Amino acid sequence: MPNIQSVIEVLYHKYRSCSEGHVASYIPELAKANPDDFAIVVVTVEGEVFKVGQTEVAFSLQSTSKPFTYGLILEEFGREFVLTKVGVEPTGEAFNSIVELEKQTHLPYNPMINSGAIAVSSLIKAPNFSERVKRVMTLFENYIGHPLVGDEAIFQSEKNTAHRNRSIAHLLRHFNVIEDDIDESLDLYFKQCSILANTQDLAMMAATLANNGIQPHTQKTAIKSEYVSDLLSLMFTCGMYDSSGEWAYSVGIPAKSGVSGAILGVVPGIMGIAVFSPPIDSKGHSVRGVKVFQELSKNLNLSIFKGKKS
Repeated sequence: MPNIQSVIEVLYHKYRSCSEGHVASYIPELAKANPDDFAIVVVTVEGEVFKVGQTEVAFSLQSTSKPFTYGLILEEFGREFVLTKVGVEPTGEAFNSIVELEKQTHLPYNPMINSGAIAVSSLIKAPNFSERVKRVMTLFENYIGHPLVGDEAIFQSEKNTAHRNRSIAHLLRHFNVIEDDIDESLDLYFKQCSILANTQDLAMMAATLANNGIQPHTQKTAIKSEYVSDLLSLMFTCGMYDSSGEWAYSVGIPAKSGVSGAILGVVPGIMGIAVFSPPIDSKGHSVRGVKVFQELSKNLNLSIFKGKKS
């Protein structure tokens, strides 16, 4: 395999001046992000770290958090029950799609879109709201390996502008997908999205999945190995929303994006990758991030369709 550090440094300098895309503004607090921030990190399953750029800049996880909370409820309730609440089919629709709730089973198509993620949040139980938040924070701390904090300003910004997500939640309640604690489950979802991490943290989360659920540095199990394939299969088919097919064709690894400008990708058994750059495209993906992943996949022969890595 080519020298990873050299490859990511070349890509960083190649795309650092890219001016395409716009910082997300529908959540007002996200509009404050610096469009020039740009970082690439690779963490191998052995725990080796390669990084370049503004890797210590913190950002909110947003939708990159979705696969991990899905894993939490899979471990707690099992596949059979979870499938009665959230499906596993791609939608071909945008991340905030609402149309699938009016079709057939009225279930969210998958946990990578907002409706599915809200349904997942409703299943994270504890004696009170603060304990529910603590469960979510502990989950991500197990993947990353150190304590985390949430951004209260981003949480309030999401909560105050979440009219579409509220409509999704009420439809989910109408169809008995979630229970009566609509506001609390929404707040838990917003808390999840507003957790702060940096690019190395995100790459470590991806590397943990690449390492069959074992955190490469702490060697602790973040998720049971039997459920890792569930997360990776949904990331591959649904993680990039209505461009998941194009992603499979041009990159070929399981991935998940977030509107804060982060993308994480998993090369099973090999490495986790994260790119952060706030300007996003019309699909909600980091513009620099997509370009980096496309070239990184080609240069390092990462696509799962390429056969044995050399």
